[in-house]
Amino acid sequence: MKFPIIAAGILMATSAVADTPVLTVYAPDYFGSEWGPGPSIEAAFEETCACDLQYVTGDVLPRVLLEGERTKADIVIGLNTDVTKKARESGLFATHTLDLSPMTLPIEWSDDTFLPFNWGYNAFVYDNTKLENPPTSFDELLAMPDDVKIVIQDPRASYSGLTLLLWVKSVYGDDAAEAWAKLAPKVLTVTKGWSEAYGMFTDGEADMVLSYTTSPAYHIIAEEDLSKSAAIFDEGHYLTIELAAKVATTENGDLADAFMAFILTPEFQTMIPTSNWSYPAALPEDQWPSVFVELNYPEKAIFLSEDEAAAVRDEALAEWQNAFSQ
Repeated sequence: MKFPIIAAGILMATSAVADTPVLTVYAPDYFGSEWGPGPSIEAAFEETCACDLQYVTGDVLPRVLLEGERTKADIVIGLNTDVTKKARESGLFATHTLDLSPMTLPIEWSDDTFLPFNWGYNAFVYDNTKLENPPTSFDELLAMPDDVKIVIQDPRASYSGLTLLLWVKSVYGDDAAEAWAKLAPKVLTVTKGWSEAYGMFTDGEADMVLSYTTSPAYHIIAEEDLSKSAAIFDEGHYLTIELAAKVATTENGDLADAFMAFILTPEFQTMIPTSNWSYPAALPEDQWPSVFVELNYPEKAIFLSEDEAAAVRDEALAEWQNAFSQ
């Protein structure tokens, strides 16, 4: 006699699940992984939205561009400023009406489509117990002996690799090809992504790795290891800003707007430093974890707008390829 009641309960539960709106967020692998910021952000947002936030991870922009208006994404997160021109010109992203005054970036930000959620400076990270005299400029890095081995990422497959390409071009301009020719003998290998490169460094296979000035914070906080430092260069460091955007074809517009607004809240922003190991985009310095305040910090930010980055990318890539094909 209990079967009808049980069946009715199952139907009610199924109906409740069906009525729960789903917010689909395309994100990079690192973001949605168990050690990334995604799971905590998902849990926090779901407490406020009565929805089901679901990540689809992988190469975000190529997937959205391939799917076009058929995409299932409501939100895209994990883009950076060096690819926003291509993203913007696709027409696949909607504008927002958010107040950007809470932004705490080192540069002014007024974009009404792409919303920063974190930022950082590229840097070469080294073991300070092994490398006693780290370079204090790009010129000093290039002048180091060739037996100092560095791991970098491929600019064709990695955002961090692309930022190095633009960093070198910004510093050396027409002499960038010569700079790459000097750096190439010191490069142990070029990896597809950041994780592989950083793993080689922490395994002791390389003396330095292309990463971020905030990378040592992970070792200090998570491992109580003070041996990792970022080399700070006199010429300045390339500024990387990670972004989110609402997809224009979303059928969950209000929910997508709510998530975009959630990005700027202290609840979201306080999760960034110790889960994404970067600076939060909308949180004052006095609210950062103390380790982040104490990190070595560049005095100069190097930043290219999307138009500036697009204008030099092909030439910079050709210079890089030529140096590594010798």
